[in-house]
Amino acid sequence: MRGLTTRYLLSRLGMYLFTIWFSATLMFIIPRLAPGDPIAAMVSRLSAQAGFIEGSDRMIAAWRARFGLDAPLPVQYVRYLRSLLTFDLGYSLSRFPVEVQEMVARALPWTIGLLSVATVISFALGSLVGALLAWRRTPSLLRLLLPLTMLFTSIPFYILGICLIYVFAFELRWFPIGGGYDLGLRPGLSWSFLANVLHHGTLPALSIVVANMGFWALGMRGMMITVEGEDYLTLAWAKGLSPWRVFLHYAVRNAILPQVTALGLGLGGIVAGSVLVEYIFAYPGMGYLLYQGITNADYTVIQGVVFILILATATAVLLLDLLYPLLDPRITYERR
Repeated sequence: MRGLTTRYLLSRLGMYLFTIWFSATLMFIIPRLAPGDPIAAMVSRLSAQAGFIEGSDRMIAAWRARFGLDAPLPVQYVRYLRSLLTFDLGYSLSRFPVEVQEMVARALPWTIGLLSVATVISFALGSLVGALLAWRRTPSLLRLLLPLTMLFTSIPFYILGICLIYVFAFELRWFPIGGGYDLGLRPGLSWSFLANVLHHGTLPALSIVVANMGFWALGMRGMMITVEGEDYLTLAWAKGLSPWRVFLHYAVRNAILPQVTALGLGLGGIVAGSVLVEYIFAYPGMGYLLYQGITNADYTVIQGVVFILILATATAVLLLDLLYPLLDPRITYERR
């Protein structure tokens, strides 16, 4: 790839692996700092449902041995790293014998299919709005209408989601209140099922797009202002290029690089920001799965979901760093 060197590529791969190891180590430590015992909490939930359980102490000890929680922390840590290297995320503490890999495999397509698309749409619309706001040749009428798209920037997307549920689900009854699809509907690659999924996903996607679009617009507007008056724009106008080509190929292309960086980080960490949205809409994605793992003190589910989040974020940063020379010819990692 143009502008890259072998030395830089190896150093970035080393930093990539170090980031994953360090983050995974923190992920191992932090849940264990929380008070309480997940096995005891699980037995307590069973007791609340079924009444008194005889021999609960022996049951707790047996379950701790089954999940390896009776071993010293260094031993648990080594086993934990070995399982991550093989992508063996273990069994869920609260839903045994369901495997975490199975739970993640069911939730991940929902998050990718809805929230990633919503983020990309908000990025594209917001960047276009911000670029048009800063472009001097934008029509006056359009310049007056575009700021209306940023009215909801100060509203958190989960609050906006509650408002959308009230208006469009309770009052107008145009959309369902929550869920990924209608109960009783058999999942499959059919047009009826896909249309039903799209119908259920419209409100959560709309809450993310409307709330986030203003942030992308403000960032792009600031970057467009910085490229105004640059020599390459003056040269483009002097060459007699069309305003649309100057706008897209010279102004937007040079201003959008920080936006793309933020997009990569946003896509990598989309699960963290989607927890409340998926909880409000009872959407069966990674964010809702992480919420359930936290409320149930389920170490393995938390570790599995957050590991996927760490891996996605680190990979997005690595790919963006390697793609910089293609996005902006001025960037090179070759020694001069």
